Amino acid sequence: MLLTIDVGNTHTVLGLFDGDEIVEHWRISTDARRTADELAVLLQGLMGMHPLLGEELGDGIAGISICSTVPSVLHELREVTRRYYGDVPSVLVEPGVKTGVPILVDNPKEVGADRIINALAAVELYEGPCVVVDFGTATTFDAVSARGEYVGGVIAPGIEISVEALGVRGAQLRKIELARPRSVIGKNTVEAMQSGILYGFAGQVDGIVRRMARELAQDPEDVTVIATGGLAPMVLGESSVIDEHEPWLTLIGLRLVYERNVSRG
Repeated sequence: MLLTIDVGNTHTVLGLFDGDEIVEHWRISTDARRTADELAVLLQGLMGMHPLLGEELGDGIAGISICSTVPSVLHELREVTRRYYGDVPSVLVEPGVKTGVPILVDNPKEVGADRIINALAAVELYEGPCVVVDFGTATTFDAVSARGEYVGGVIAPGIEISVEALGVRGAQLRKIELARPRSVIGKNTVEAMQSGILYGFAGQVDGIVRRMARELAQDPEDVTVIATGGLAPMVLGESSVIDEHEPWLTLIGLRLVYERNVSRG
């Protein structure tokens, strides 16, 4: 089986693939203070619960594919693969790793590895042109051409960041649960904030995606819009432009990158 690990700023998502099928997944908090040994114990605890894997760390794992937006965590995961999975082929997405995605921006090194991996998976699943909307710590919008090229994107504050900012900077406001209010017009402060977050972000997504689609294709209707990320389900029902929801887009991309960089022979 292939173990895929997507390290984000807030959460780390792990997926276990049996061939092309994801058979198990986990979501944990990202903690840049965790050492390689602590990460190894955490992995053993999670995977030890799966019936298709052995009790010893590494049993049943035939390959590992990792991307990270947190350099310190990537460093520790590199040590995990060396010390605890030394005989297992591994791919850490960084400069020099084959993705098959041309990056047509001013400085390709500025683009997060997860965004390129998402572009790869989007083209594989839905072809181009497409826009990937990833609802994470930041809400990112990534444009992929009809030829599968990464041509740029948009970065906006994420939903949770916005909620936290309201709670911290608003004298009479507080942190709220991210939930759908009874109506758009809030009858109390909490519902008013929930409405602003939910419908505000849905409107943001629709407005940005429509503008991107006009630049990406002669006919904007040809552009497929894919949503991913942990907070995507909150916005799906309110956005009018999202065509597909693929929660495991990054993990699928990590599987594809592994296949492109590790010989199956």
